[in-house]
Amino acid sequence: MPRPEFPAPVLITTTEALEALCTLLRREKFVTVDTEFMREKTYWPELCVVQLAGTEDVAVVDALAPGLDLAPLGALLADPGVVKVFHAARQDNEIFVLKFGAVPAPLFDTQVAAMVAGFGDQVGYDALVASLAGGSIDKAHRFSDWAARPLSPAQVTYAAGDVTWLRIVYEKLKARLEREGRLEWVAEEMAALTETATYRADPEVMWERLKPRTTNRRFLGVLRAIAAWREREAQRVNIPRGRLVKDEALLELAAIAPTTPEALGRARGISRGFADGKAGISLMAAVQAAKDLPEKELPDVPRGRDGPRPSPALVSLLKVLLAEGADQHHVAARLVASSDDIDRLASEDAPDVPALHGWRRDVFGNDALALKEGRVALGVAGRRIRLIRLPNAQTDGS
Repeated sequence: MPRPEFPAPVLITTTEALEALCTLLRREKFVTVDTEFMREKTYWPELCVVQLAGTEDVAVVDALAPGLDLAPLGALLADPGVVKVFHAARQDNEIFVLKFGAVPAPLFDTQVAAMVAGFGDQVGYDALVASLAGGSIDKAHRFSDWAARPLSPAQVTYAAGDVTWLRIVYEKLKARLEREGRLEWVAEEMAALTETATYRADPEVMWERLKPRTTNRRFLGVLRAIAAWREREAQRVNIPRGRLVKDEALLELAAIAPTTPEALGRARGISRGFADGKAGISLMAAVQAAKDLPEKELPDVPRGRDGPRPSPALVSLLKVLLAEGADQHHVAARLVASSDDIDRLASEDAPDVPALHGWRRDVFGNDALALKEGRVALGVAGRRIRLIRLPNAQTDGS
């Protein structure tokens, strides 16, 4: 529930009230923001509620209120003089990009900031509230039907708690990161979150998320075509992509490349009605177009599928080194280097990965290269891993 010093939340249901609220909030240095939405049955998220909090104002905006124009909210989110503070902003940003065509800016994500401050990977909001603000979040309405109307007083109170406590979390995190000289680290992460392309799915690259285990480029061409078809069709009819065709069915379809209703209907998870209908016809057209592509237009094999496999032992050593470096610098390991970074470091001489740039190189990258080149070894001192610098180390493998 909201802290006692915050006023009771106001429910906003008219454009006039929203405009008056946003006028006040645009005088603030920062505003905390959250959303409640539904998307279990749709491709596009349905915005139901927007929560906003300033120094003196706390409001829950009923985004489904008849006649409500959200334009004043869009102006607030675009105001360069007001920092917009979120926790785990990615899904909220997707909604605002769809509504207003841009990511809220300037932006501060307390989940990312908490990772930089050493609170672990993807720390939850309730954990931060408990740790930094000494409060607790009532989880009773976490799975509410936010599209149902009217909103209950309990729902409004719960929703407001997501932005009132967030003000304290933000101020504590920001002060901590300023003391440690790490605000620039957070700014670097925020840059990726503020790109609109981050929130707009490109149908032509959706096949990559399926991680096909093959070097057959014709298979990959068909998979690319039908994954793009599924994405566009799911967007068109506004249903989740998995409800249209499941991932495993896409992989099977890429293997059999059906161009007749009979062949399509025999695929796992595809009904004969689907195969004979308009959706099936358009899917088969996508398959045929992919089969007709010249070799040069087929997708390249994803990196790592046809190259040398990284040594499992070296990967393990690098992961130990990463864990120790992250622990020593009090930062989440996942933020320093991804699994792909580790694999590429193990299999390539000097890969262009984030772990070898900026502050990440100081925390981990330089030591990772030294370990690969035999200039350092890993040892144990008490209960800690330590780096042992090797005198006259050979770097040519001899």
